[in-house]
Amino acid sequence: MPMKLYNYFRSSASFRVRIALHLKDLPFEYIPVHLAKGEHKLPAYSAVAADKLVPNLVIDDEHLSQSMAIIEYLEETYPQPALLPKEPLARAKVRALAQSISCEIHPINNLRVLKYLSSTLGVSEDQKNTWYRHWVRDGLEAFERQLAQGPQSTYCYGHTPTLADCCLVPQIFNGKRFDVNLNDLPLTMGAFDACMKLEAFQKAQPSACPDAE
Repeated sequence: MPMKLYNYFRSSASFRVRIALHLKDLPFEYIPVHLAKGEHKLPAYSAVAADKLVPNLVIDDEHLSQSMAIIEYLEETYPQPALLPKEPLARAKVRALAQSISCEIHPINNLRVLKYLSSTLGVSEDQKNTWYRHWVRDGLEAFERQLAQGPQSTYCYGHTPTLADCCLVPQIFNGKRFDVNLNDLPLTMGAFDACMKLEAFQKAQPSACPDAE
């Protein structure tokens, strides 16, 4: 029985998991949940995902939430190709890069935060977009500094894609949607460009999803 992935084509967290699944060449059933239309808040979906979030990966009737936990599970159960280096220090550095995006940039710029800024706090569209651009650019500058301290690499860390690349690529896609300034980030954008030459990243991108709009 193939895995089932409940996700939204524009969700960067869902995008991370799609990349990992394609890198590991794991078949899965794509089940769309339209966040912008509120489908994740419907009772039918709360029976699938207790946190009412995407992604949610179903394996043998077990439900896994949170993209980073899902990818770590895939790494442990389907170890090849590896998304984390073998050496403990290198593994920690890759996890740190990944968390710089998943824990520092993404949480304050995801859809529900942006909606709260607009609908509850009455922030204008321009102010909301300024918020988004500021924090994404600030986070990517920090990411660039971390890459500069690492080894010479094709991707975020080393010469094969890692967990860090699974996180970086969706963040750059979203940054481009909001016209974030991506200039003067040579290592970051170099890793992004290298990733997008690979079929796994191309197959996982939002425009390739069946629910793409």
